[in-house]
Amino acid sequence: MVSTVSQDSRSRGSAAKSSTARSRGSAAHRLGRGALTAVTWVLALLFVFPVIWMVVTSFKHEVDAATDPPTFAFTPTLDQFTTILDRGFLPYLANSAFVTVSSTLLVLLLGIPAAYALSLAPIKQTANALGFFLSTKMLPVVAAIIPLYVISQNFRMLDNVWALIVLYAGMNMPLAVWMMRSFFLEVPREMIEAARVDGASLPTLLYRVILPVVAPGIAATALICVIFSWTEFFYAVNLTAAQAGTVPVFLVGFITSEGLFWAQLSAAALLASLPVMIIGWFAQNHLVRGLSMGAVK
Repeated sequence: MVSTVSQDSRSRGSAAKSSTARSRGSAAHRLGRGALTAVTWVLALLFVFPVIWMVVTSFKHEVDAATDPPTFAFTPTLDQFTTILDRGFLPYLANSAFVTVSSTLLVLLLGIPAAYALSLAPIKQTANALGFFLSTKMLPVVAAIIPLYVISQNFRMLDNVWALIVLYAGMNMPLAVWMMRSFFLEVPREMIEAARVDGASLPTLLYRVILPVVAPGIAATALICVIFSWTEFFYAVNLTAAQAGTVPVFLVGFITSEGLFWAQLSAAALLASLPVMIIGWFAQNHLVRGLSMGAVK
């Protein structure tokens, strides 16, 4: 009887110890998750803070934007945005939109067949073609600006949006082909063989069977091309002037010998980045799905 009572006491003691250990482990786990969440929020705020400060500064008067230390209490105003629009921002915005959309469509029009050929219909020289695409990104753009300027001048395409469309398409083509090739490689071969057995032609196979599967990857590629084209500055500032200037060229006009007009520059930067941020916000699901492709069954 005494032995039974002692065994019950030991079992209850071990159960209490295990319960205490589990509660301590659970508390440590919750503490670790809370610390990780706090660190994540701090890092996110550090990355987003410049954008937040740009938005806040764009609603300040120029006097408030230039104070040191910074002014946190101020009267919001829309005068800076009015000034930006009065300085002719809309034509630059239209040029950027036309060049970005046209060059991205051209990249997709030429890059999708190239990616298909280099992934699902490879030949002996596929590796050489991929190496050539990659090698074009190794040349610094500053090394090619003089030949490009001479060629544009000879074809009378200086200060012309079509010159930028061709250049941006060539600039984004290697990256787009490499990205879309990786997406095409994830298409199940069984699906392609079944479509061929059913008598699908090459255009039908490409546009009705393969493209719906890799659509998120193509959307991600298009979004990256849009970002690169929208923010490109070097070609635009050297090959355009008054007629074909883009938004990055417009922003340079706020750097003067009198100094920087921080409020106006922040308002212009906000208007310039707003279209890309809106597109990225609505396309973020496609971007995540496209960049995480690999689970297609």
